Amino acid sequence: NTETGSDVYRSVEISTPEADTTQTDTLREDIIRTVDDGRAVVANIAGTATDTNGESHSFAGGHYIAVNGYRDAGDQVKIADSANPNTAEYWITTEALADWIATRGYSTS
Repeated sequence: NTETGSDVYRSVEISTPEADTTQTDTLREDIIRTVDDGRAVVANIAGTATDTNGESHSFAGGHYIAVNGYRDAGDQVKIADSANPNTAEYWITTEALADWIATRGYSTS
């Protein structure tokens, strides 16, 4: 908010070990709204997730990623990830992302 203006971003917690349907639907809606507004969602993830190409991305200690696109009505989202230049961008299902965020949270506008 220091860079984007007062109260542009808010944090959302997914405190459970896996995201439920309501949490996943809320994440999808937040991503669509934020990306359509020209911004990215910042997700705090931990563990391992598999992208739509079958590649695994693993961050046992946690990591931050940006969600900067979506397709299929928000069922898949585009990830910008600074951890590995060889996989700096990939697609993942919103359901898999919600579970990857679980026990942590994300920031959305």
